Amino acid sequence: MSVAAGLLWSQQAAAPPPPRPPTVPFTAAELQAIPLVPPRTGVSVTKTLFDGKTLNGWNGSAGWWSVKDGAIAGKSDGRVPTSFLYTNDNYSDFRLTLSSKMVESENHAGVCFWGEVVVEGDNKWGTRGPLVIFPSPSMWDYIEGKGLRVFKATTEKVTSQHEWVKVEILAQGNRVRTAFNGVEVMEWREPDPNRIKVGPIGVQLHGFNGPQEVLYKDIVVETFPKEDRLITLNARP
Repeated sequence: MSVAAGLLWSQQAAAPPPPRPPTVPFTAAELQAIPLVPPRTGVSVTKTLFDGKTLNGWNGSAGWWSVKDGAIAGKSDGRVPTSFLYTNDNYSDFRLTLSSKMVESENHAGVCFWGEVVVEGDNKWGTRGPLVIFPSPSMWDYIEGKGLRVFKATTEKVTSQHEWVKVEILAQGNRVRTAFNGVEVMEWREPDPNRIKVGPIGVQLHGFNGPQEVLYKDIVVETFPKEDRLITLNARP
């Protein structure tokens, strides 16, 4: 191999993979065409999942998760796989509210649910299920490894990369509605109810090759929500 050819090969080998094509949102008609599964029934209980001081009630890698200034901190300095800090308890229908902030990096944060904890090589804290992503609203499917099509309830930009975002996730039946900073941003329906699993809720430290830090606080869950609506929405004129 010539020097020039070897240099070209090394440049190609080091080149990052091409970006994934954007996930096309659902139209309102496409969303409505997916039948709704009725919410499950059970005892409605509201509880705080994070005491602001310890990681009691959570499971994950001690090397990546800690408590910092009253928040759960996910932090890494080098290359890490996508990993989650999971609740001890399992959930099916719920309302989750929390605040999150990307302190460092242009990466994203998220919450997984309706899935299973999976081991991926040395990483014991992977997932197979859906993920709500923030600060920019979208969803990901960790079963098929692709973006989930959602209905965008607004085109308004309601979050910033390095500021706190208040998140509400309402998961009932096969329907997931999400609000950021008091604005409903998206809705998704699982077309195949057999994929919905009763499982833990997890907060994400996304795979990255460089310094990053993400914070989560004010984490509250309501099981089998009493109200069939997002409750953090701002009053709109």
